[in-house]
Amino acid sequence: MTGIRGARGWWERGRALAHANPLVVDVGVALLVQGAMTMPFVVPRGAGLAPATWAAYGLMTLTVVPLVWRRRAPLAVLLAILLTSMVYKLAPDGPGQPLPYNGLVIVYTIAVLSPPRKRLVSGVLVLIAVPVGVWLNSRSARELTFSAFVFAAAYVFGRLTDARQRAHRVEAEQVAARERARIAREMHDILSHAVSLMIVQAEAGPVAVRTAPERAEAAFDAISETGRDAMVQLRRMLGVLRDGEGGDAGVREGYAPGLAPREPQPGVGDLPALFERVRGSGLAVGYEVVGSERGLPGAVGATVFRVVQEALTNTLKHAGARTATVLLNYGERDLKVRVWDDGRGPREGYGGGGHGLVGVRERAAAHGGTAEAGAGPGGRGFEVRVRIPVPTVVATAEVGR
Repeated sequence: MTGIRGARGWWERGRALAHANPLVVDVGVALLVQGAMTMPFVVPRGAGLAPATWAAYGLMTLTVVPLVWRRRAPLAVLLAILLTSMVYKLAPDGPGQPLPYNGLVIVYTIAVLSPPRKRLVSGVLVLIAVPVGVWLNSRSARELTFSAFVFAAAYVFGRLTDARQRAHRVEAEQVAARERARIAREMHDILSHAVSLMIVQAEAGPVAVRTAPERAEAAFDAISETGRDAMVQLRRMLGVLRDGEGGDAGVREGYAPGLAPREPQPGVGDLPALFERVRGSGLAVGYEVVGSERGLPGAVGATVFRVVQEALTNTLKHAGARTATVLLNYGERDLKVRVWDDGRGPREGYGGGGHGLVGVRERAAAHGGTAEAGAGPGGRGFEVRVRIPVPTVVATAEVGR
């Protein structure tokens, strides 16, 4: 096991070095090709052939050295390889090669890295060089066919590699965009809720100081508690941005990525504490659960918490309501979340132009659910309705809920 871990460590260090300095990879490729092309010089030649000379070996090495610059100037490297290979063919007797390794490597590189115009120029050069090389060597149709096949294969493999790299880049950009959107939703929910509560409490504070000093003290305590809670959650999100760890896997598992150790995201079990904070601002919050309550996957629980939090935050900011009601309805295959208030309602611009309701819809859609918003029961107030598919039996339930 120690040997395996050691080899893995060397491999990881090698990969890190290759990513940091691609020249290391190019030198390694050149050395590998040099080793392959050295084999005919090492293997004894036939009785009727003169022994290989150091001069021939030096010329062969000149055909390999340009590969060190294959990424920076692939077309120039191809020309250098063609010219030095021609000199090697015309020089005093040197052993032939079973495959044109250097040519295959540079054709593959051009297919991966070069734009269409350079690929076209390179193709024309290879189409000329291959028949000329065959004519100088064996002048056989068999060698011509084989050479054409291997060069075409190298080009095709290069184009396939380019297509795969492009697909990976697009996928990485999409993953990064999803992660940015997720972090933006979290930051919005944390800051919007905390700031709204603090504003409500701060506005009520001066009045309470004059009329009920004991309530003023409670209001300032609520402001302090809300600020500390917001700071804790912001540090958690900033940890994600600094470390860049976890990614979508952490979200699916219901944890905040980038933490060591990871802390659980808020869930359904944290709703009572949320209600207490909101009630401290003067909004009466009712809470009701219908159906058979059951454990939820961590990510679903976090979504339910954030949806309720956003709905209550909008009520505080826009509705001018006295009461709000939260209802969780556990069905056989889904969970319905309803939050409504007795405030002004949508016709007077409730929540207009903000990102909160957009975030609610995105959170629901991430679980295959739906979200709606509009007038509350009987046309009064405002209501947010979310439906999230939830299996009857959940393998990974919220811990400690």
